[in-house]
Amino acid sequence: MALDSKLPPRAWLVVALLWFVACLNYLDRLILITMRASIKESIVMTDAQFGLLTTAFLVTYGLLSPLGGFIADKFSRSGIIIFSLFVWSLITWLTAHATSFGELVFYRSLMGISEACYIPAAGALLMDYHRHGTRAFANGIHLSGIIAGSALGGLGGWIADSHSWTFVFKLFGLIGVGYSLVLLALLRDRSTEPVPAGPAPALESVVQLRAALVSLFSTRAFVVALLFWGLLGLVSWAIVGWLPAYLYEQFKMTQGRAGLTALGYIYSASLVGVVVGGWWADRLTLRHSRGRIWVAVIGVLVALPGVLLLANSSALLLVVAGMVIYGFARPFPDATMVPILCQIVDRRYLATGIGLLNACAVMVGGLTIYVGGALRDAHVNIASVFNFGAFGLVCCAGLMWFIRPRQDPPAPLA
Repeated sequence: MALDSKLPPRAWLVVALLWFVACLNYLDRLILITMRASIKESIVMTDAQFGLLTTAFLVTYGLLSPLGGFIADKFSRSGIIIFSLFVWSLITWLTAHATSFGELVFYRSLMGISEACYIPAAGALLMDYHRHGTRAFANGIHLSGIIAGSALGGLGGWIADSHSWTFVFKLFGLIGVGYSLVLLALLRDRSTEPVPAGPAPALESVVQLRAALVSLFSTRAFVVALLFWGLLGLVSWAIVGWLPAYLYEQFKMTQGRAGLTALGYIYSASLVGVVVGGWWADRLTLRHSRGRIWVAVIGVLVALPGVLLLANSSALLLVVAGMVIYGFARPFPDATMVPILCQIVDRRYLATGIGLLNACAVMVGGLTIYVGGALRDAHVNIASVFNFGAFGLVCCAGLMWFIRPRQDPPAPLA
């Protein structure tokens, strides 16, 4: 049976459309940090205040992700995506007109609010369009847009060098506003199909926030998934956040070369791994309902020797090999997590569940950045942090293994 057999119309068009939205989502949020020097020349602020710009974004984004997911469960998912893109792009354009630190904080907070709606709505819309055999593959392609956007965030600093930081915000803001008009013409919710016989009619009840939270947190598999996602986020932030400093100190690289080496190899490998992992997970799941869970477990276990290699090698070539192994295998859980949620939670609350996972990852990421700074002040050896991260990956594999789908074999359409 072909993986895309009997897919609803426009299923792959939706993937293509959302790939560019995902790319803009991360590009717009990251360009600010790549233009630090240009912005500080124009608007006087301390380094702590500049860091607060990212903190303001992360706090609002993380806290409101579950609410953004609930809104996507209750209303039109495509409508929420289009509105979210339009608003954050407009805010990106408005950021170019900021003349004070207070205005920058205000706009970054607004961006956090508007972007909080996108990931939950996009993940749920993809699952609406894609059936059992293509869900992880479609999700992996979508997430590759996020990786591409993260990598392209460096364009901000490059363009600002020849123009200005305000030009960068205006440019990408207008691109996003223009693309939201394209989505308005092409992006649609999946058309309603006849409800099959059985327990499905109960799914027609009105979506309520309290009921959604009770349903999700009373599902043991979801709680385990939340713990898994939080721990995996902690490990990932620690490794990516510390790797440039490790290369700078261990191999006497310049700051620029260390950053490009660390993120270049990992992002390049991840771009391939997230798609391969999704495709492989769908193949396995056609044979067994735990196929995606197996691929997620394999991903973190294969990433484990990559972390050990980069943490304990004195040869740069081996460290690079470790980065490639880690970068390739680490995204396997990313590609499979939303499809796994389809197998363990009430589908009425899928976007709310995605929002909760997203919030957990963001909050853990913010905490990890702070703790990382404290550990640096305490002169903790970076290799020790990486080795701790390797142990964390083992724990992640154990948590994922205990997740059980609600049905076997899984339903062909959730």
